[in-house]
Amino acid sequence: MRAPKSFEEGMDRLNAILAQMQQEDTSLADSVKLYAEAATLMQYCHATLEKTSLQIEEINARLAQTVEAPQEQEEE
Repeated sequence: MRAPKSFEEGMDRLNAILAQMQQEDTSLADSVKLYAEAATLMQYCHATLEKTSLQIEEINARLAQTVEAPQEQEEE
């Protein structure tokens, strides 16, 4: 399995795997392979969400500093 190029691509593949696993003609052996691929994709998507969350927190912290700085100057 190759790594997805984006979070969205990973989610699309996860949805495709889910659909394939729900098909009655998917063998147990194939289901196990698909499950293993899905587990790897879920790790990738989770890590991507964590990274994005940290980026948003950093942006919010910078915004908070920007908002606080003018208020401190006004108080002086």
